[in-house]
Amino acid sequence: MKLIVFRSFVLVTCLGCLCSVFAGAQALATLSGRVTDSTGGVAAGATVTANDADTGVSRSAVTSEAGHYEIVAVPVGRYVVRATKQSFADGTRTGISVTAGQDAAVDIHMQAKTTDACASGREFAATDCALTWYGITLYGSYDVGVGWVSHGLPENGYNYEGASLVNRNGYQHRFLVAPNNLQQTGLGIRGKEEFLPGWSVVFNASTGINPQSGLLADASKTQIINNGLPRASYSYTIDGARAGQPFNDEIYGGISSTHFGTLTFGRQRALGTDLMLNYDPSNGGYAFSYIGYNGTMAGGGDTEDSRWDSTLKYRLTYGPAHFGATYKFADGNGGCYSASATWTAATCTPESAHNNAYGFDLGGEHGKLSADLVFQHYNQAISVLNPLLGPQSPTQSFQSTTNSINTNPITGVNLIDTNNTLYGIVTDNNGVIGAVKYTWDAFKFYGGYEYIWQNNPKDPLGVGASDQGGYILSGVEDNNLDSEKLLQIWWTGAKYTYRKKTDFTLAWYQQRQNDFRVPKTCSAEAGFRASCAGTLNEVSGYADHHFTKRFDAFAGVAHSYVSGGLAIAIPHGPGVPYLHNNNLAPTIGGRFAF
Repeated sequence: MKLIVFRSFVLVTCLGCLCSVFAGAQALATLSGRVTDSTGGVAAGATVTANDADTGVSRSAVTSEAGHYEIVAVPVGRYVVRATKQSFADGTRTGISVTAGQDAAVDIHMQAKTTDACASGREFAATDCALTWYGITLYGSYDVGVGWVSHGLPENGYNYEGASLVNRNGYQHRFLVAPNNLQQTGLGIRGKEEFLPGWSVVFNASTGINPQSGLLADASKTQIINNGLPRASYSYTIDGARAGQPFNDEIYGGISSTHFGTLTFGRQRALGTDLMLNYDPSNGGYAFSYIGYNGTMAGGGDTEDSRWDSTLKYRLTYGPAHFGATYKFADGNGGCYSASATWTAATCTPESAHNNAYGFDLGGEHGKLSADLVFQHYNQAISVLNPLLGPQSPTQSFQSTTNSINTNPITGVNLIDTNNTLYGIVTDNNGVIGAVKYTWDAFKFYGGYEYIWQNNPKDPLGVGASDQGGYILSGVEDNNLDSEKLLQIWWTGAKYTYRKKTDFTLAWYQQRQNDFRVPKTCSAEAGFRASCAGTLNEVSGYADHHFTKRFDAFAGVAHSYVSGGLAIAIPHGPGVPYLHNNNLAPTIGGRFAF
């Protein structure tokens, strides 16, 4: 009898234990969810901690590359769930109830921390604190160095670019002051002020300055000071969107939403420019990047179109994907046009500007890989190419000898005084750009490709039309192309960061152009016209050491060479050969950025 009682006691005890274990299993659950930032992008590598509000016991997990986390075997109870990550404010969810046998889904949003405002001059010099007052931040940079070029030209006070690119007119080796090597010297202000939860007013205004002279960056002025000079007297002459405007980089304002994206209006960088700065191994530095200082790629065919006036721009990030769109409204003056070969001011018809443009960007990130695809279309794109004819060079055939449209010369007095004016070629441009970037430990690898096609404009511009910065065209060509002009540009490179202080960068760029004259007039004996097919290559390498968050020093070299024709350097009218088809340019300098 005692044995039966004992066995019954053991059985009951075991059943009780099993019930307890089963009940305990039923009292556990799983916490999971996704952690995102304020733009909707994933927060990979964030630590998520679930803290029991009653017992104080906590359990943690780390988010995956897709931003997901999972905490298993969580006892029932009330929890506070917190996500933490460097450079982000903690994201917290309170009052989370975990019920027996029911998994809980808890998504968390985190806000990126804004850089703390500088509290002292010492902090400004030693850290990356921001010069911020009441939501408005002042920023800028000063970048200058010294260099040597194997085939170069004298500089002028308006030239804001490096001199490493092969130049059709470069004729002598020389030492020179090298401005804006890694970054355009300049100043800017930006701001973001929340007026409703999740909604903010944003603005930005920035300008480029030539560190040699203190003058505003003005590509058009480099043309004008060469007007009338013989080729042997040229200084560096360039084409670009920065044309002496008070804010020659950007000036815009708009609205930003944490869920619906950002919409801005004003003078803004083209989507191609944004892509170039993000995917260029040299980050657009003028001393070492062909696609940086030559804006053909960023502007979708013309350097001047790297920045668009009167433009709406929309950006949206959703999870790992992002989207962008731009639309430029027509602005400025279309000048006076006549299709007649023998036309005068009396037969010239005033034209309206049709220089509208649009573009789209689609891209995303997956772990350490990012990619973007951009399309851009620009009507009446202007390429300022030839300094105007002047009294010192009355017979120089490579300079502009026309003050007309369709290259038909005007007899008599010029309709537009050539003083302080420019000569331009007008085309309608399309461009498609694709680029990728991959990070592997201390390495970053880059690659990209662009295809550009240009045609004579559907709507012609006339003499007297306005250009960037309000400059006037006293000479215009609307039928420069006998056939479609095609450009292909690709690049690749890698960056290695040593001990978080020193970057080593290698890059290679190439551009190819087709023949667009009919019939072709291309030969080495003729010096290859700019309309002839050609290829340009540039290879560069440099080291950049950061002494502090704000100050770095760099040294490197770029080598560029061209074969065939190819519209590189100014001027390149009929029969103008390269004096030298290559250039070697070592550079050393420093940069202070804030």
